Parts: sequence; structure tokens; C-alpha cells
Amino acid sequence: MDTLSAFRLPALGFLLTVAFGFWLSRLGKPYNGLLFNAHKLIALGAVILAGLRTNDVLKTSEPQTLLMVLIILIGLCALTLFVSGAFLRDYQIVKFIHNLAPVALVLAAALAAYWVVAKP
Repeated sequence: MDTLSAFRLPALGFLLTVAFGFWLSRLGKPYNGLLFNAHKLIALGAVILAGLRTNDVLKTSEPQTLLMVLIILIGLCALTLFVSGAFLRDYQIVKFIHNLAPVALVLAAALAAYWVVAKP
């Protein structure tokens, strides 16, 4: 359980990022510059911190294939969020991807957390 407690701060960053994202979408366009930049910087900080914590966890344990696949999927979801967020204009497909990627990220993170706790 100690392994999962290391991810409390990145999880809080993710929740704050989602909250700021909902707030931005409710305010409409043009986006508030202060909220928009806070949204991006909190997301960047959460991703960096999660990457550092993941690196620490992988150093102390022998990674298994499924866990590595889930970690790569989480990284791809985060990258997708950054890229799609940069291209959010009036493109519905990009907005759909930007809304779908956090769901995939949470599912992959939950499976990875379960895998780490259960240690099959």
C-alpha cells in the first residue's frame, strides 16, 4: 500500500487539472488566460511528478509485462491530452479525444494500481 501512497500528489494534480478543465469549458471561449495556463501547468506538474514516482516504483520492484503495458498506456493518454489540448479549437474529433483520454487514463491507472496491490 506504501507504493500507492506515493501517487497521492499526482492524483490530486490530475483532479485539479480536470476541475480547471471543466471550469474552462463552462466559461466558454475565449478561454480565460489565467485559468488556461493554470490548467496546463498543473497538468504538466502532475505528469512530471507521476513519472518520477513511477520511476521510483520501477526501480524497487521487478516490472511485469502487463504493468509495463499499462504504464505505457497511461503515458500515451497523458501525451494525447497534451497534444489534443494544444489543438482544441472548433474540431469536434479533437474535443472528443480530449474528453475520452482522461477516462482511458483513469481506467489504466486503476488497473495498474490494482496490479501493484494484488501482485499476482
